Amino acid sequence: MMELRSFTIYDIFKRNARLFKNKIAVQSEDQRITFGRLFDQVNAVAGWLSYRAIGRGDRIAVLTKNRPEFFSLAGAIAALGAIMVSINSRLSADEIKHILIDTKPLVLFFEPDFEGMIPELRPHCPSLRELVIFGPAGKNFTQFDSLMNYQPREAVSITDSDPFVIIPTAAIQGKPRGALLTHRNLVSCTIHTIGTLGLTHEDTYMNIVPLFHIAGLAAALTMMHASGRNLIISKYDPKVTGKMIDREKVTLIVDFPPILTQLLDEQSNGECALSSLKNIIGVELPETVKRFEKIGTGQFWLVYGQTETMGFTCLGLSSERPGSAGKPGLLVDLEIVDEFDREVETGKSGEILIRGPLVFQGYWGQEELTEFTFREGWHHTGDIGRFDEEGFLWFVGRKAEKELIKPGGENVYPIEVEKIVLQHPSIQEVSVFGVPDPKFGEGIKAVCVLRPNVRLTEKELIDFVAGKIARYKKPGYVEFVDSLPKREDGSIDREKVKALFGSRPKS
Repeated sequence: MMELRSFTIYDIFKRNARLFKNKIAVQSEDQRITFGRLFDQVNAVAGWLSYRAIGRGDRIAVLTKNRPEFFSLAGAIAALGAIMVSINSRLSADEIKHILIDTKPLVLFFEPDFEGMIPELRPHCPSLRELVIFGPAGKNFTQFDSLMNYQPREAVSITDSDPFVIIPTAAIQGKPRGALLTHRNLVSCTIHTIGTLGLTHEDTYMNIVPLFHIAGLAAALTMMHASGRNLIISKYDPKVTGKMIDREKVTLIVDFPPILTQLLDEQSNGECALSSLKNIIGVELPETVKRFEKIGTGQFWLVYGQTETMGFTCLGLSSERPGSAGKPGLLVDLEIVDEFDREVETGKSGEILIRGPLVFQGYWGQEELTEFTFREGWHHTGDIGRFDEEGFLWFVGRKAEKELIKPGGENVYPIEVEKIVLQHPSIQEVSVFGVPDPKFGEGIKAVCVLRPNVRLTEKELIDFVAGKIARYKKPGYVEFVDSLPKREDGSIDREKVKALFGSRPKS
């Protein structure tokens, strides 16, 4: 029996099947799935998982690009109270291995593109009982489509406080942390996003941002909850995407640089009109937002958030306060405090604290870190911001211990890149930080000191790093110097490094 006052992600699928049974829920290049059919798929996949003795609290890893099967799998995981481990498909094999070891999933669902990686991963994850491939069955793999033949299984008794997904965040101090999000977290996010943007069952969201990303997942579930249509593209190509936006009358996308710039370039060349886009949510350069607003048919919503707070924590129209991060959402309590957790005056900068149903449950397997992050009854974001007189949040930066670089919307901690750079035998010292980047908004720069009597090119170092971690974490800019500024204790003075070399991105 379901809990009286809970509403879970599974309930979203169930509600849609009842109210919009014959309406298209998910569409890709070769599939159109109605809400009624999707619900049947959800229950069939839940039946297979149940037959394999997967239940409440068990982890199920998902390593895939955007594809329609994701939705039936997500609904099935929600039905059984299991926990999805959402793996960034851009990570290296070593990084994926770490996530599997940490979360101990019983099943791994994966894209055919990653079939060659499985023999390397499986020996390090003895918990894995089943391997399921989204596509033609390979050796020793179960084909996802075969799961549709199983006896349907509807939801078990869970509550909306049950965990639904672990999303590994950027590696601070060199170790990835899994943010554990509940049904309530994500449902609350969908409600406040639907309410703010005024979404309805007539809207269509194009899944450009990866579903393994909190922004992509939250947006897709938001459109699902609004009973709108989720449009899936297997690969992002600006020209093809622009034409599809026009043809399918897409009304919503999520944007991180350079997505919108590239689409607007296609629009300027006459390849597409983009006139159906009513809403874009994201982080973007002011000049790009102005280019979009000149089309005259849509609005750009500036956003602030974290994986830990569902991504869309603050939303605000760029036209109302350009450059801000919007206002706290309908279900968000947000304060700005000083180093002693005392609220500061309006206009003064301090750490951003958040409270409410969007705040995640904690970091997987890291109770001490979770307790510290939630001290005094607030989620401490590690971000610095300020409120203006009208309640708009302005993002200022990050606390030193949580310094973060966001190339194209991804999260990269400098120390993670520095550890890899220092593995190169020619590198003696390094300092990594973010610099402005014309394509991705923010780029990664490494300022390095070489060991005596060695030679190394920028490209050689970039290629070395790209071979060790996800390619989006490799430096786009490298500069070799004779020495790095130090503090009195002998440690590298990061602020001075940025002041000296931050305005000279060399590559």
